[in-house]
Amino acid sequence: MTSNLLVIMSDEHQARAMGCAGHPVVKTPNLDAMAARGTRFENAYTPSPICVPARASFATGKYPHQTRLWDNAMPYTGAIPGWGHALQTAGTPVESIGKLHYRAEEDPAGFDVEHLPMMVVDGVGMVWASIRKEDERIDAKGRMLGDYIGPGQSKYTEYDAAVTQRTKQWFSERAASGDKRPWCLYVGLVAPHFPLVVPQEFYDLYPEDVLPNPKLNPRDGYVRHPWAEKQNAFMDSEAKFKDETERKAAIASYLGLCSWLDDNVGQILNALEDSGFADNTTVVYTSDHGDNVGARGLWGKSNLYEESTAIPMIVTGPDVPKGICETPVTLLDLSRTIATHFGQDIEAADGTKSLTDLMAAPDDPERIVFSEYHAAGAVSGAFMLRKGRWKYHYYVGFPPELFDLQTDPEECTNLAENPAHTGTLQAMHTELLKICDPDETDRMAFADQAALIESHGGRDRALTLGAPGATPPPKLES
Repeated sequence: MTSNLLVIMSDEHQARAMGCAGHPVVKTPNLDAMAARGTRFENAYTPSPICVPARASFATGKYPHQTRLWDNAMPYTGAIPGWGHALQTAGTPVESIGKLHYRAEEDPAGFDVEHLPMMVVDGVGMVWASIRKEDERIDAKGRMLGDYIGPGQSKYTEYDAAVTQRTKQWFSERAASGDKRPWCLYVGLVAPHFPLVVPQEFYDLYPEDVLPNPKLNPRDGYVRHPWAEKQNAFMDSEAKFKDETERKAAIASYLGLCSWLDDNVGQILNALEDSGFADNTTVVYTSDHGDNVGARGLWGKSNLYEESTAIPMIVTGPDVPKGICETPVTLLDLSRTIATHFGQDIEAADGTKSLTDLMAAPDDPERIVFSEYHAAGAVSGAFMLRKGRWKYHYYVGFPPELFDLQTDPEECTNLAENPAHTGTLQAMHTELLKICDPDETDRMAFADQAALIESHGGRDRALTLGAPGATPPPKLES
């Protein structure tokens, strides 16, 4: 019998920020317990390190260069069929609760019902951030991370609390409905996405004396890659901290939000158990992308380093093996998994596989995974390829980067200019070309964004459209 499927997706959760992933400080007991009774994918990645393109790729199983939804002003509309549509066609109940970051609730995005959906602002998103050329863009106003950082409540924590409560209620309603059909429920939580404000009890878990010191800060002499330097100049959150105390508070708040997220996941899983569904439900936990949390003096996502592109991926449920899977995976594999779990399939990107199949097979550390970025702050397209120990970053118009994650998991030493690694560099680029032509893809992205800006009335008009930072959640019932 096919089990139910619960997919929980957070926002901006760095893969390493879990106790089960070896983080020295963060407290995530519920996610750790999930990992202990199921499979944790050690090397999971986002197809794009920013919300809207990543979520469109998750919906469809296709890369951004295939969906041509490049940035936070190009939300998913349901026009490209995805796993939700496949389930609806098969008559499988499929609903969502929480953050989607699609265009509008009215769009046929593949859900029978969308509860408390969080969409892009006004159905258009951050159009101003689509202006990427260095001589045309303007520096972001205000501070991306929020005006206030520290303990308290924000619209985001209130939203997550409401999403969690609605999910618990959904289980009760489903159990009482008498409908015995296997169901699929997607739950979208926003933590640990900024603003960096977290309930006091979770902030207090991280006093200043236990906080890790972010690596490779430029103030200590580290020189950022020129592409990353130009991308960061668009918002430069590090430069906008009032002092070192506030910078430490930002780290404590991010870790606190990870624990807040974990607490909500725990409540959801307890409610699943109380409703009688736990024994016949497969549960997946993941995130849309990571967060730099001060590494290299960077905050948020929007680059190709592990902190930004690597994501958590945990699967539990009936017949799920216990342990760690070293095979690299992406959200596109999860897309296919949702469809195949219910005996369906989708037209996903080449090479995409079901997580179920990958868990059942011997680990394949040489499996190739790919990510790309064409959004806020990117003066050109950026492309990431992971194969085995090697991680390759190709930037249009800039020198590449090559890291040996086996000997250098923190990506401290760029080997791209080392003559001893010329062969590896060339081999990785050959593999990249099998997925897409990065230079042609870059031209296509800029052309699509220029057309979008023109459709909104030109640059000056586009600069006024969209949220300045974090997307506001929907109004909650009083």
